[in-house]
Amino acid sequence: MTSTSTTDVLIVGGGPAGALLGALLSRRGIRTVLAEKQTGLERDFRGETLAAPSAVALRQLGFGPALERHGYLETTGVTMRMEGRRVFSLDYGRFPINTLPIDIPQPALIGIFQEAAQAEPVFEYLSGTTCTGLVEQDGKVLGATFKQKDGTRLEIRARLVVGADGRFSKVRKAAGLEALITPMERDFLSFKLPRPGDWGRQAELVVDRDKHLVVLPTFPDFLRVGHNLPKRGLGELRSAGFEAFRDGIAAIDPRLRPLLETHLTSWEDTSFLEIFTAELDRWAKDGLVLIGDASHTVTPILGQGVNLAIQDVVCLAPVIARALTRTGATVPEAVFARFVTERRAHKRQVTKYQRMQEAALAQSAPLPVRLRRARFRALDALPVKYRVFGRVINAPHPVDPADRRTGVEHVEPARA
Repeated sequence: MTSTSTTDVLIVGGGPAGALLGALLSRRGIRTVLAEKQTGLERDFRGETLAAPSAVALRQLGFGPALERHGYLETTGVTMRMEGRRVFSLDYGRFPINTLPIDIPQPALIGIFQEAAQAEPVFEYLSGTTCTGLVEQDGKVLGATFKQKDGTRLEIRARLVVGADGRFSKVRKAAGLEALITPMERDFLSFKLPRPGDWGRQAELVVDRDKHLVVLPTFPDFLRVGHNLPKRGLGELRSAGFEAFRDGIAAIDPRLRPLLETHLTSWEDTSFLEIFTAELDRWAKDGLVLIGDASHTVTPILGQGVNLAIQDVVCLAPVIARALTRTGATVPEAVFARFVTERRAHKRQVTKYQRMQEAALAQSAPLPVRLRRARFRALDALPVKYRVFGRVINAPHPVDPADRRTGVEHVEPARA
């Protein structure tokens, strides 16, 4: 037997994008169902750094007090070292936005959004609920079908389905929206280490020819380290043995050796990520729109994935709200034309920069390596670097007045 229900908006995927959209729509009084295949948040996430515009937007949306209650780590800047020499740095305090990026675990961030949504009577959260397909008729998406952990089958009809189910989106595939997948030349292996008390709060990119580490201070007291490896090179890396892998990391950044020897003990302490970009000609159909990595997958460079997802949501929420008031039926694709055009342009700009950066980091021959160092040193000496990087990492999130909250309503009363 299949249970059937109806709602205004059905969101598939409960990551940061889906959870935030659920909160914003339900706060507007829009009936919203959020379906997430996982039963909890006890899993490892990689993208935990919120760029300054995301931090500003979340505070404007009223989540500031909840962020403060949980706690976070502010990142003060980024430094790049190549072949043992410092070649580039940015002081985040010098950007006009006057706000620092923050690092907060994604389970906590998603939990903050869920708490806000579940305070609204029009919101329903379905965990352990896997999307099995879309309900379509005459080219329109009318809802989706699901299977729950206990075997129960659901059909949820909605005026709009939002695919927020990530880089391997089932909704995208079910809708027949083809993505151009472009593999990057390298993949990524990451792990966490305890952060020494005197380490500082700057992100670091440590490069040795065609090998590099991304070392990020992470809340509350960790370092998240990401290491590149050749495409399809994980098997060869593992065949060489764990000690060889650990020695290779220490060779790139000798400061990490004592931490590696004590705290990185097996492959189970690492997490693998396949790196590719995915671009679509269409992000929407009648009754359907995609957001976040489902609509345009980016690489981990500059940690833009979660920030692009938040910006998608902030831009999309008022579009959905207006569309639902103007039609009593399925939301037409045309409603999203401007949203898709503007967000695609920004995401392509980010992807273009990421590919340029990846090409620079993949150099190994002596002359290109020397030229690379010279280019970054030249850029480092120019004040224009703050304008160049500001366009990529500090693009504003325009928050609709209807979504703005003071956050006061979420502050717990002071205790005597």
